Amino acid sequence: MVAEDQIRKLITKYQTSELNVMREYFQHLFLSYFYQLAQSNEIYFKGGTALRIIYQSPRFSEDLDFSTNKENIPGIEDILLEVLGKIEKENIEVTLREATPTSGGYLSTVDFVLFEQKIPIQIQISFREKENRREVVTVASDFIPPYTIIVLSEEQLIAQKMRALLDRKKPRDFYDLYFILRKQLPIKNKNIVLPEALHDLQKTKINFEVELKQFLPKSHWAIIRDFKKTLEREMQRFMG
Repeated sequence: MVAEDQIRKLITKYQTSELNVMREYFQHLFLSYFYQLAQSNEIYFKGGTALRIIYQSPRFSEDLDFSTNKENIPGIEDILLEVLGKIEKENIEVTLREATPTSGGYLSTVDFVLFEQKIPIQIQISFREKENRREVVTVASDFIPPYTIIVLSEEQLIAQKMRALLDRKKPRDFYDLYFILRKQLPIKNKNIVLPEALHDLQKTKINFEVELKQFLPKSHWAIIRDFKKTLEREMQRFMG
């Protein structure tokens, strides 16, 4: 279990809130134990949390998202309960609050309690995904010893993020696009998806500073003061 003084040090290092630091600790713990199980071999980590953990995005993320090309994962709830049982041995209280099969996969919410703080994390697994290329990655963090995970290939991970942006148009999706552009990660069909994303950006009324501030370190707050124009410039430069 992480020590309370270590959490305080990381709050200073990351220039963020206790909530973000503790949530990220739980995310690392879950991933570490999850990918020790044989049943996880065909379940691929993806999404905004993958951008942070694998590619060092500055944006803290609330959820854990996965893909599989399987039609179903028998006993998925038992798999989650096994992982949570291992986490409980770290003297962390965990509760599987919601566990619901969906039309396209599986959705659950887990409550983690440490130092009298309850922090929920949503875990979503999408079934029947066409993406099936994966990469095996070793993750190093400030929280726990290095561990190995299976992540969606870079090209497919970015393609899914772009689809999420065009479908949802959420503040975090626009910020993830900014990170992808600055990191120069490959965007499939960029001449099609970027103009559409730019059109959505120009129409949006989102107050990006209000929506994103809590998920970014203080050193990045300047970027979101006029984020709409900043992202627009990046997109136009990338489309070049």
